[in-house]
Amino acid sequence: MYNTTYHRASSVEEAASMIAGADDGKLLAGGQTLIPTMKQRLAAPTDLVDLRHIADLKGVSVAGSKVTIGAGTSHADVANSAEIRSACPALAHLASHIGDPHVRNMGTIGGSIANNDPAADYPAAMLALNATIHTNSREISADDFFVGMFETALNDGEIITAVTFDAPESAGYQKFPNPASRYAMTGVFVAKGPGGVRVGVTGAGSDGVFRASDMEAALSADFSSGALDGVSVDPSGMMSDLHGSSEYRANLVKVMARRAVDAAN
Repeated sequence: MYNTTYHRASSVEEAASMIAGADDGKLLAGGQTLIPTMKQRLAAPTDLVDLRHIADLKGVSVAGSKVTIGAGTSHADVANSAEIRSACPALAHLASHIGDPHVRNMGTIGGSIANNDPAADYPAAMLALNATIHTNSREISADDFFVGMFETALNDGEIITAVTFDAPESAGYQKFPNPASRYAMTGVFVAKGPGGVRVGVTGAGSDGVFRASDMEAALSADFSSGALDGVSVDPSGMMSDLHGSSEYRANLVKVMARRAVDAAN
């Protein structure tokens, strides 16, 4: 690793000030991506601003149908939250299958969506749940937040503080994990609400997470896995690598979507 200056922030305001004063600073949430990247000398920030000790960034609350999750809340805490299990059990299920116990206890929901790894689980859920991403300066809809592979609408130094969404009427998430990393080779989150059905797909798209509009239309008319029989998935927009071809992933999208609907019903 290269030399870096470590800063431990005690508030969001302090963290924002620290990162603004750094030449080439990085925000440290759970560190499950950034630290290994630094160890491989693929990143060399002059400063690290640690967000892990900011109490205001942690916790889950449910008020009526509105669910709020602090950006610093770990995957394990989301998975084990009684409030999340009641309001959106599919999200608790998703969190319980991220990585391994170490990753689930260190990684955070804010860090995951800020990194926007094309195979991460949370981005699909945020899209399907029509979530709002709150930062220290504004609110961003999930549809506008995820711009492309490893890209988001965040400005330099902008800090995610929380995510909010309305509890769905029903939802399901299913993924086909890479057996080594447990990242999603394809993961599909399906959520049904008053506005219809939204489907978020991760791990498969060549440009990262995306919404499956044809599936949304079919499921809004008939929320059953059989409604997807006539829906085709174009492999030209799918990722192709040593783990699976674009045609293989296109098929996985449909298979995981059917399983997600079955899990929701």
